Amino acid sequence: MENNLIEKRLEHIEKLLLGQKDVFTFEECCLYTGISRTYMYKLTCTNRIPHFKPHGKIIYFSKAEIDSWLMKNPVKTAEAIQQEAANYLVTGQHKRGSIS
Repeated sequence: MENNLIEKRLEHIEKLLLGQKDVFTFEECCLYTGISRTYMYKLTCTNRIPHFKPHGKIIYFSKAEIDSWLMKNPVKTAEAIQQEAANYLVTGQHKRGSIS
């Protein structure tokens, strides 16, 4: 039981340390994002996630680009949608792309 707790704490520390790196290996990117290896392979093969292959085989990821990719397609809160609807009713104009 105690070994399991220690392992979990070590994994947590490893994840925190990953956040300090600027470039990830394939495995590190999977850990950082929480994406499974299988799905990450699919994302890289279909060029749906930004990545680099400086020598043509080994895959690397830029932390800044991964962070940006992870933050795409925000989901508006119910409150933001209600506010947008109220603004539309008052002004008659729809704001595109905003997530107020």
